[in-house]
Amino acid sequence: MRALLVTSVGVTCAAALTLPLATPALSAPARPPSQAAASPGSGPPSVRAAELPVAASRAAAEAAGSTQSLPLEPLAAPSDRSMGAGAVAGQGLERRTARPFSLVGVVWDDADAELHGTVQVRTRAAGSADWSGWQDVETHNAEHTADLGSDERSSGSVRGATAPLWVGDSDGVEVRVLPEAADPQNRSAAVPLPEGLRLELVDPGPDPAPEPAAETAPEPARAAPAGRTATTAAFALNPTPPTTTPVVVPEVLTAESEAASAVNAELAPLGASVIPALTKAETEEAANVAPGAKPYIGPRPGIITRKGWGADEKLRERQFAYTKTVKAAFVHHSATGNNYTCKQAPSVLRSIYRYHVKSSGWRDFGYNFAVDKCGNIYEGRAGGVTKAVLGAHTLGFNTNTMGIAVLGSYSSTNPPAAAVTAVSKLTAWKLGLFGANPKGKVTLTSGGSNKYKAGTKVKMNVISGHRDGFATECPGARLYKKLGTARTSSAKLQGR
Repeated sequence: MRALLVTSVGVTCAAALTLPLATPALSAPARPPSQAAASPGSGPPSVRAAELPVAASRAAAEAAGSTQSLPLEPLAAPSDRSMGAGAVAGQGLERRTARPFSLVGVVWDDADAELHGTVQVRTRAAGSADWSGWQDVETHNAEHTADLGSDERSSGSVRGATAPLWVGDSDGVEVRVLPEAADPQNRSAAVPLPEGLRLELVDPGPDPAPEPAAETAPEPARAAPAGRTATTAAFALNPTPPTTTPVVVPEVLTAESEAASAVNAELAPLGASVIPALTKAETEEAANVAPGAKPYIGPRPGIITRKGWGADEKLRERQFAYTKTVKAAFVHHSATGNNYTCKQAPSVLRSIYRYHVKSSGWRDFGYNFAVDKCGNIYEGRAGGVTKAVLGAHTLGFNTNTMGIAVLGSYSSTNPPAAAVTAVSKLTAWKLGLFGANPKGKVTLTSGGSNKYKAGTKVKMNVISGHRDGFATECPGARLYKKLGTARTSSAKLQGR
């Protein structure tokens, strides 16, 4: 894996642990009215090309990304033969210019309503006249959400949503949403579409500014000034101690960024972009395993932090939400498509994060971790990578589990071996922290899903696919077939 940058800090970990943090809770409070009022439904109506103040809007958005929310309009009955003869009219938008964006999705008012139909988009590459062909957007995203009855689900801002689709840097879009036929013999009758359909165009904003390469000095650097500062130094995921001391470069942290970083203070310096990998022996020592005990914990893999992928900490809920333990891991695919490079993965994550919070109304990024096609592992939902953070990844089974999203779509495409290996490494370490056997079984109680009603006790694999808890294609047939390999490799890394 290529060398990445991580920060070293001018304050001790012990000092970092004294920083004021939000009180951990089993669930977060509902959003205050001021935040709920900023939901995507309150945005301005769609604006056609000639009316878009592109330059001014783009300049204002560049700091942290942006979301354009455009209400869909009635479409004439389609003449496209690919949609089938007699297909009924749906909703959509004709070709139009928009401010630059890289990810698309469709949302609607009622989070409990399902979209029965087809969603397709085509986009124009930014700065060109080249339009893509029609691309399918995965319509059912209800299985990726907070559990029924939870504060996050009942916040009043949660919306129904398709999966997001990564389309790359684009400035033109066309979308069509066609309802499913109510009767296959009579295609003029259709299942009603959900109300309040809107197209979401997400701009992830620029990547975080590159951290300056460390200069060297013959004498130890002076301590960083007191306050919210971090310092930077070149550091690989498998670091070699430098022979000289890096010069301290102060960086101001916001209160939100500081809190998100401080929960990992025992693993990496405050403001770090990467939590470095440890050997198995180092991991056991860090976990305070008793001498002579059989630890069954895998070596800690390198993890790119939220700061490392550029999460805007002001988007999420301030408080962190926790459950009691981590009994199982659910593996997902993000369904965002495979047309991204590993260099673009942080942009994909920032786009999904913004879509989850601003468009879908969730409290934070839904998954606890993400893995890209090159095997890089990313911190997902804030709260601390060693802790039992409550996610919104597997409806009915978010409690006492973690969710891992492999970036891409793997229904008909094989997942890269590097991604499967990363899942094995991550689960060997994180499940090991909670004493879980990756090759074992566990009994979980459903909070309610389309597969298991609330209160049902279900015996599952400790490493399961999303489809094991919900009737869904996720994590895609090809990735699901690799979970056996992941279980075996994970257990081996734990020393079982």
